[in-house]
Amino acid sequence: MNGAPVVHLELHTPDLPDACGFYAALCGWREAPVRTPAGTYLALELGAEIGGGVVQTPLAHPLWLPYVRVGEICQAVERAQLLGARVLLDPREGPAGWRAVIATPAAGEIAFWQAKR
Repeated sequence: MNGAPVVHLELHTPDLPDACGFYAALCGWREAPVRTPAGTYLALELGAEIGGGVVQTPLAHPLWLPYVRVGEICQAVERAQLLGARVLLDPREGPAGWRAVIATPAAGEIAFWQAKR
């Protein structure tokens, strides 16, 4: 059985300009604004194998949120809850698919991603 692949990494940071500048200088990652119905999202060019993005949040410390591809997002959320996770973001539809975020004290936060077919 293959594990669910990480398909996207998203940086949540209280300092968007400094974070983007740091990763551009260190790794060559460039941000690209993407217009969405909710506003502008900054995509990060991480390489050919994985998507990326960066968002400004009121968190005290930055965190990286991995997105894992799932076949059925509601089932993935239900399974996570059965395993003790709490839901931080219920399944929500966006332009390209659905996302949800769960967390546990021991395992941290992870997002689920179900692309539109």
